[in-house]
Amino acid sequence: MSILIKPVITEKATADSEMNNRFTFVVSNKANKIQIKDAIESAYGVSVTKVRTINVRPDRKTRYTKSGMITGKTNAYKKAVVQVAEGETIDLYSNL
Repeated sequence: MSILIKPVITEKATADSEMNNRFTFVVSNKANKIQIKDAIESAYGVSVTKVRTINVRPDRKTRYTKSGMITGKTNAYKKAVVQVAEGETIDLYSNL
């Protein structure tokens, strides 16, 4: 089971990583904070001080078309915000 799925690269996550040394990742739905901490430390070689997790709910959308009303939703996922020790950083762009 792969715990880390992908890093989140948005304006808010990038600003948080530059200002507060916090990095955001999409992780497996079944992973807990200890598993996430171990996976980050082994993958990037940094020491993690704090892990925060968020279960992101699916967005539901409704469209009115010629053939009637169509409903749909996006997938739910788990997001982890990882605080890295002072002086250390994760280079997310080198692994692309």
